[in-house]
Order: sequence, then C-alpha cells, then structure tokens
Amino acid sequence: MTPGAPGERGRLRVYLGAAPGVGKTFAMLDEGHRRLARGTDVVVGYVETRGRPRTAEQLTGLEVVPRCAVAYRGTVQEEMDLDALLARAPAVALVDELAHTNVPGSGSGHEKRWQDVQTLLAAGIEVVTTVNIQHLESLNDVTEAITGVRQRETVPDHVVRAADQIELVDMSPQALRRRMAHGNVYSAEKVDAALSQYFREGNLTALRELALLWLADRVDEGLDRYRAEHRIDSTWAARERIVVPVSGGPESATLMRRAARIASRSSGAEWRALHVSRSDGLTRLASEELLGLRRKAEELGGTFHTVTGDDTAEAVLDFARAENATQITLGASRRGRVSTLLRPGVGERVVAGSGDIDVHIVNHDYARQGAVRERRPDHLGRRRRLLGLVVGAVVPVLVSLGLRPYADVVALPTEAMVLMVVVVATAMVGGLLPAVVSALVSGLLLNLLFTPPLYELTVAEPENVLVLALFMVVGIAVATVVDGAARRTAQAVRARAEADALTALAHDLLNASDDVPGLLASAGEVLGASGAALVRRAPGDGGPEEVLASWGDPPADLASAEATAVVDDRTTLALAGTDLPAARRSLLNAYAAYAGVMAERRRATEAEVERLRLTEADRTRTALLSAVSHDLRSPLSAVKVAVDSLCSPDVAWSAEDERELLETIQEATDRLIGLVTNLLDMSRVHTGSIHPRSAEVVLAHAVHDAVAPLPGSARIEVAVDEHLVALADPGLLDRVLANLGENALKHTPATARIRVDGALTGAAGDRVLLRIADTGPGVGGRDQARLFDPFQRFGDVPREDGVGLGLAVARGLTEAMGGTLSAEETPGGGLTFVLELPALIPTLEEELA
Repeated sequence: MTPGAPGERGRLRVYLGAAPGVGKTFAMLDEGHRRLARGTDVVVGYVETRGRPRTAEQLTGLEVVPRCAVAYRGTVQEEMDLDALLARAPAVALVDELAHTNVPGSGSGHEKRWQDVQTLLAAGIEVVTTVNIQHLESLNDVTEAITGVRQRETVPDHVVRAADQIELVDMSPQALRRRMAHGNVYSAEKVDAALSQYFREGNLTALRELALLWLADRVDEGLDRYRAEHRIDSTWAARERIVVPVSGGPESATLMRRAARIASRSSGAEWRALHVSRSDGLTRLASEELLGLRRKAEELGGTFHTVTGDDTAEAVLDFARAENATQITLGASRRGRVSTLLRPGVGERVVAGSGDIDVHIVNHDYARQGAVRERRPDHLGRRRRLLGLVVGAVVPVLVSLGLRPYADVVALPTEAMVLMVVVVATAMVGGLLPAVVSALVSGLLLNLLFTPPLYELTVAEPENVLVLALFMVVGIAVATVVDGAARRTAQAVRARAEADALTALAHDLLNASDDVPGLLASAGEVLGASGAALVRRAPGDGGPEEVLASWGDPPADLASAEATAVVDDRTTLALAGTDLPAARRSLLNAYAAYAGVMAERRRATEAEVERLRLTEADRTRTALLSAVSHDLRSPLSAVKVAVDSLCSPDVAWSAEDERELLETIQEATDRLIGLVTNLLDMSRVHTGSIHPRSAEVVLAHAVHDAVAPLPGSARIEVAVDEHLVALADPGLLDRVLANLGENALKHTPATARIRVDGALTGAAGDRVLLRIADTGPGVGGRDQARLFDPFQRFGDVPREDGVGLGLAVARGLTEAMGGTLSAEETPGGGLTFVLELPALIPTLEEELA
C-alpha cells in the first residue's frame, strides 16, 4: 500500500498491557526492527523510554522524527510532530502511549494522541501503538475500584476495538514485581512506594484478568463477524455456551442450577436462560415471574433472555444458533405419555432439529405429571353464563315448536340451519358450555320433531343420520370458535387497557413527574380498586407500618389489602376493594416499579442537593482559608509592626510619628473588624441562624446613617423620599446598605458621584425599591450572576481590600428580611444594585389624616 494514497486507510496494530512496565514499548520497537529488516519504511513518531536502558537501546537503528517543542505554563514540553510525520509519509509509524493528552497549543490541534493516530491512519500510514488496559474509557471505573487511582487520560473503546490487530503483552504479577525490584521499570527511589501501592500483587492480578477478559471479548467479536460474513450457521465450539429454555414452571430453577453446574466444569463456559413468549402478546408470564427468573439466573452466574415466537422449539434453536451455543439443556416434558405420542413436544422437536448442538434432557420432580394449566378467567361473568344456559335450553325448544307446523314445507337442512343460528347466538351470549348444551338440545329436537319416525329417538333414513351427526359436530365446533374469539377479544381489550396505562406511565416517567398521590389514583382507577396506599415497614420483622401516601379508601394495613406489589425491600403498593386477576398482576407490578423509580429519583435528587451543598461548603472553606491566610495576616502584620515600633526603646518617636503609627493601628483594626464581621455574617447566613425583627424603617434616614461613616461618603447623593417606609430589621438593613455603599465607592472613580433613589412598586404598592447606581467600570452580563457568590472580586480592586464577602452577606441578609437584591447595568456605564423590601402600607385613616 502506498502511504497517503487516496481512499486507502492505514492499518492499526495495538500492543495492550495490563500495567506499566510489562514491555509494551519494547515489543513495539521490536516489531519496528522486524519490519525494517523486511525492507519496510519504518519511523518512530513518538516513544517514551522513561529512562529504561533496554528500551532506549531498542531505538538504535530506527529513524526518529524529531519532536516539536511547545511552551506551556512557563516550561517547554515536547510532543509528537504530526505535521512532520505526515510530510515524511512512512509506511509504518511507531507511536507510543495512545491515551496521552497533548499539551495545549501543540501543532496537531488535537486534544488526544489517539486523534493524531486517526489522522495518520486516514493518510494511509500504518500505525503501531501501545495502551494499558486501565486507559480504556469503559474500564475506568473498574480499574479505579481495583487500584484506587482514577486515570485522567483515557481512550474510547471503539478506537482500540477497531484495530486490525491487538496483541496482549502479558507478564505474571510476580515477574513484574521482580522487574520493578531490579530497577528496570522505575528509579530506585520510587520502587518501594510503587510496590506497596499501585503494584500490589492483588492489583496486578485483577488488572491482568481484566485485560485477558477484554481481549477475549474482542476475539469473540471477531469470530462472530467472521461467521456472519461467511454465513456459517454450524456451531464452532471455541467456548462452551449453554442455552437453558425455561417456561416459568416449577422445574425452571432445577434446570438453571443444572446448567450452572455444567458450565462450572469448563473454564470460561457461559450459560443463558431463555424464555419464549408467544408473539401475539396475549399469553405470557406475569412480569414478576419473569423478574424472578432473571434474578435466579443472575444469582447462579448466568444471563436471562426473552424472545418471541409461535413455535417454541424453532425459537429455541434459532437463539442457540445465533449465540453459537454448544449445548441445550431441556427439562423432561410435563405432558403425559399419551399426549406425547399424539403430538411431539418441544423437547422432541429440539432434539430432531439440533444438528451439531448437544441436547441434554434433565429429569425433574414434575416430569410426566401433566402440564399445569392456569384456570381461564371468566371473562363473561356468572350471570351471563347462567343466561346462556337458559337460552341454550329454552330457545331451541321454542324455535323447534315454531317450525313444527311447517315441517312438510321446509326441508330438514333448512330446519338444521335455523337451529344452528340458535347455537351460534347462544355461544355469543353465554360462551362454550351453553352453546354445547344448545347444540345437544337442538340435535335431539331435530331427531324428535323433524326426522321420521317422529317423536322417537330413532332415524329411519341413513342420510338424516349424517345430517344430525354433522349438525352436532358443526354446532360444537362453531361454538368453540365463537367462544375462543370472544375470549381473545376480551384479552385484547384488557391488553389494550394495560398498554394505554403503561404508555401513560412511561410518559410520566419521561416527564419526570413525582406525583405519588396521582400515581396511586391512576393505579386504583385502572385496576378497579377502591383505595391504594404506599406502605413502608419498619426495619426488622414485626415492626410498625407507615403509610407514605394514599388514595381513596386505602387498606388499613398490608394484611387487609386485596392485592400487593413490592416496591423495594421495605415499601409495598397495596390495593383495597379489587379482585385482581393474575393476568393483571403485570400492570400492578408496573405501577409498583414506577413508584420505585420515583422514590429512587427523589433520593438521587436529595443526594445531588447534598452533594452540591457539601461541594459549596468545601469551596467556601477553601476560599476562607485562602482569604484568612492573607487578608487577616496583612492587617495583623501592620498592627504588629506599628506596636513593635511604638514599644521599641531604641527609637525616640515624635508626636507626629506616633500619631501616624496609631492611625495605622486604627485603620488595620477597622479592616480586621469589618472582615471578621462579614465572616460571622456569612456564617450566620449559611447556617440559617438569622432571625430578623421587622420594624418600620424610614429609608432616607437609614441610608444616611449607613453610608455616613464610610470614607468618601460625600460622593453619595441620597434622593430618597422622606415618606418611603420599609418593614425591615434596622440593624441588618444598616449592614446591607453599608456593604453596598462601600462596594460602590471602591469601584467608582474618585471624581464620580453615586446616586441612591427609591420608589414604591408592586401591584398594590406593597414593595419598595432602593437603587444604588455608580458610574464605575461595571460588570459584564455573565459575571453579574456571580457577583453575589462568596469570595468573588471583580475589577482592579487591590487584594487587601477585603475577601469578596460584602455582596454575598448583603444578599443573604436581604433575603432573610423577605427582600431581594440584584444587579443591573447603569445606563451610560456602571453598575446599579436594586434592593427590594416589603413596604409599609398606610391604613385608610392614616392616608386621610
């Protein structure tokens, strides 16, 4: 293949290792030497020797493409020069560390090295690379659980799986640890720590097994692809795979245990439990029975699968061939010997069509005892069947008596057809049994009243015997068909209702509805219950029961419930006032499962809220420590220096010098008091320990009193009406206004003015707005949302001017008083804080006065 030829893609070969140090890079370079000896154009795109002498020796004789230097965070890093490698256009490029993250600003423009490799492959260059099993994206969590180290550099599985060739570089844990102890992997000072932490024998054994299993799955994929491409249907027994068809009967657990024992005798064997459902969807196991089979299969180390098909034996064989199964384990038939002779069962037909798949027939306690048939639900009702029996016994008599006067005019076939209509009508009214009764009565009446000799149970003409016999057979057959159609119709209607209910459940689930009472109401209405409840049992046996939610007339306790379904280990969905048939248990279980999903989602939401709270607390703690380390130390240092200077006996200070030092102490102390006050206020806000005492506050006076002590307060212009009164805690409001005023003064040029105005707002004039507008540099729209976060500072404010808590404290105190604090841009430039508080609404007498 010519490198870079249009339309041709290079091949990828991957050396996969279970851990660092097994020799992947050495094997890759050795492969490069073999290719070079055969005359192939091989270059080294990137190799990391990590100071290992033997690996470095392998570079001798191989052309190495120089790396490119990239400046990053004050240092110079070396990366693979992708452009130079593409320009060189070798036949084979050796590229180490497939999962490596490129330094930002590298010439390739790719974030990951595997993306560079994809570019080389697209250019028609064959690439030989290396990667460790812990760097595969899908195994990141697993390897972290094994080693305690989370890999930051990962490669998507599909990149490695798409390789034309993957070779495992294997080494036993003991051999790798010896190699490390000899200093062949890490330098001497790192060996002890590595052997006692990441490279423990247990870790290496688990990683090695993980690599072998992942590679085995990759081999299975290749085998399946080859068989599919070459249309090979016969079984290739590369690995024992056992299929166990289960019907859900009492023998199912026995069969699965037998399959698990057979699989355990062969290393790497797998077994799969299979349940075949009818494709019409009307006759199937209840969902709780399927769930029980799935749990049993997983407990025994297998997997559970369901397929649909009208022919169970054919469905089993199709599944076994698709899975490349070597064995099928079937239970001995529960059907009797006579029925088995008349019609071959599933086992006999699977054996006949198995071909090269071994079939094991397992005996069990229920063999030859007859199939257990579920009692058919009475879809017509007792009253309707009694009516059908009356119609089947009486109507044929009445119709026959009505036809008797015309016996000489109407032929026997016509009379038989009229009575056949009666039989069909009876089947539609009362089902099969009344129709059979109607057919028997009609047959007797035809014999007595319409076939000579009359009024005797004898038939003179042979053809009339045939007519009567056909009448009886056809009548019963038609009644059977009509009854079956009516039963299927009822089942279809019920299935449609269940499907509609499940669709509604799925829609609620997708829309993240957590309306538990609504769920109970839906369950009760669909299932015909008078009440429903979610009941939780206390831990342990015999503990009290707690009703979490209820609807209608719920059951008093679980013992009095007519139907129950398990939601989780302690929670149960209970219904009252319903005689729930077995066929509808699946729908009840669906409601229970959805209740479980709602509870799980609620717990997940609470856990996420708690996680965010802890994250915010951790961030606040970290920022607080950072702030305290500087912002508390700076004023304390100033106080310490000034006090030491005043106390020094070696210097005679003038009165002016002493005054300056005292002013320094006073200024630093004020800064300390402000900082500690904000920290304490922020702590009170976070813990919710602020309890404001609302009072009538004249806002004009409150603003003047709050900003007067601030340096530069003369620049603050207060234009607030004297009659504007708010309901607020005077002390907390003073802190809010002081913080807002101090922030505005810091960010406004010394020659600019700050304006404070106020107005009533709200539909009923029940809110008051204060606007503190400055003309400073302002804050961008994206940063405005972060203005009120703790420890945030914007602009060119010096670090010693606080820790960024003022606005966060102001918002927290405002919200504690029932108000809001927000920020917006000042027209013409700058920032405006909008403080909204409850207003004092004067009474009618006060307004008139």
